[in-house]
Amino acid sequence: MEHIIITAATAENISTIQQIGKETFHETFSESNTKEDMQKYLDENFSEQKVKSELNNSESMFFIAWDESLPVGYLKLNIGAAQTEDQGHAALEIERIYVKSTHHGKKVGQMLYEQALVTANQLKKNTLWLGVWEENSRAIRFYEKNGFVAFDRHIFKMGDDEQTDIMMRKTLSSAI
Repeated sequence: MEHIIITAATAENISTIQQIGKETFHETFSESNTKEDMQKYLDENFSEQKVKSELNNSESMFFIAWDESLPVGYLKLNIGAAQTEDQGHAALEIERIYVKSTHHGKKVGQMLYEQALVTANQLKKNTLWLGVWEENSRAIRFYEKNGFVAFDRHIFKMGDDEQTDIMMRKTLSSAI
């Protein structure tokens, strides 16, 4: 998609990250969760204070996918202590790849994933890893297609509901 561009997010992008984060998360998971759990999750995880803190964390990186001036997806990466589960200093976590439903099937997710590969190479990481909800078969297929394999499970708190994420990883060669 030649009109999609990926840019690194800065502190000026707080409201954009909040908007695209809430919108894409709600689109993807609202039918599978209660309204109360969804609202609690969105309020806690996309508050201005939380997003600002994450953007200011030197061990987290955000990238936004733009279709002209419209944000259509984003990527959040973590290293070091910012990882949601400690996978060591050589690992890069893909915490979120979210794409608006209007742009599913248009390779935006693939472009964001490729940005994660570039970042891993720049940071000299040899492992990419992530957690994906066990019932999100679309995302699981996407990661499997890109060479990820399941290695563990962990609990993801969705409001008051405990859900199971499949932890997946991909070992990167020295020549990414």
